[in-house]
Amino acid sequence: MLLGVIADDFTGATDIAGFLVENGMRTIQVNGVPDKEMSIDADAVVISLKSRSCPTEQAISDSLAALIWLQQQNCQQFYFKYCSTFDSTEKGNIGPVTDALLEQLNEDFTVICPALPVNGRTVFNGHLFVFEQLLSESGMRNHPVTPMTNSNLMQLMDAQATGSTGLVDYLNIEQGAENIVNKLQQLKTEGKRYAVVDAFNANHLNEIGKAVHQLKLVTGGSGLAAGIAKNWSAHLQDQTQAKQAGYPSKLPTVIFSGSCSVMTNQQVDHYKKTAPHFAINVEDCLNKQDYSKQVCEWVMSQSSSELAPLVYATADTDALHKIQQQYGAEASSLAVENFFNDLAIQLKAAGICNFIVAGGETSGVVTQSLQVDSFHIGPQITPGVPWVKAVNDNLSLALKSGNFGDPTFFTKAQEYFQ
Repeated sequence: MLLGVIADDFTGATDIAGFLVENGMRTIQVNGVPDKEMSIDADAVVISLKSRSCPTEQAISDSLAALIWLQQQNCQQFYFKYCSTFDSTEKGNIGPVTDALLEQLNEDFTVICPALPVNGRTVFNGHLFVFEQLLSESGMRNHPVTPMTNSNLMQLMDAQATGSTGLVDYLNIEQGAENIVNKLQQLKTEGKRYAVVDAFNANHLNEIGKAVHQLKLVTGGSGLAAGIAKNWSAHLQDQTQAKQAGYPSKLPTVIFSGSCSVMTNQQVDHYKKTAPHFAINVEDCLNKQDYSKQVCEWVMSQSSSELAPLVYATADTDALHKIQQQYGAEASSLAVENFFNDLAIQLKAAGICNFIVAGGETSGVVTQSLQVDSFHIGPQITPGVPWVKAVNDNLSLALKSGNFGDPTFFTKAQEYFQ
């Protein structure tokens, strides 16, 4: 096995898996650290965790368990995948997990590369941008779990982790892979433990990918995965058949939306104009024991609809604040997660086979409730969001990070049914 990936949430796992497949690597995604023997015929394995916003000790423990399992598969390189918006405040998990992985691998240096230019996430002079806005001025500043109020990646890493952080700026990046290697070595000699790398186009990522070929551990978003995959091109086989295994079938479908991101709000508003939709009531999630059963019955009553029914907890910033003030942020979030968990189980039992899910936390809940161990990776609906199909079940999922896609995403996802 060539590459082992540890992803800190479910949508992030499918995100990077999709890019690996698009760039020639036969990839299997597994849900959590396998607790049994698995026979895996793939170039890369992506382990999806739920470690982005959990307690730091748990994030470290889960990530180390994933790394140790991947070491047992004789992976040659390891990748810690986090969100392209670096969802991790000054007390976040990216730094501590990176430190723990380096220690387990007996390494003392790695790169920090969240850039995903195709989706507007770029790094310039060490600052992370979302399209034309600094991260701290984008919609991420209001994220309910990880509000991003600092765009300086060096400062974020220095606050979280045990070492110090240097920068490989765009002037060095544009001189190519050899120059990047030299700059990384210089930073390491200076005692830096991490190097933030600028990147604002695909060529930058390709050159960075070449430069980090010898690093045992790489960290970043999904964008760098294309460059990493190209390093292994001499070892890769044709994977047309493998990609075909991930296509969804034209079977009963439902859409869940738990994200409150700016883009998901646009996607929900656009989809509601032409498709059946049901807005979740948080108070009913908290107080009605049979609420998920009622919504399940509503979903199944829409079976004749041309477009899949949408069940959503998506709300704009003002509405979200009111909900959190009225019911408490943690209580309301947990109630909605439990609702989606129960609803997914009931809908699967009722015959729903395709789940389109918006939001990292919601995707994690749904994937766990459906008890899917591993996935084939299918076609990308939009960059970073592929269809995936359960290896041992007739279930297909499209797991979308909150800000990914365009307003037509929910409709577009249903155009891939075979």
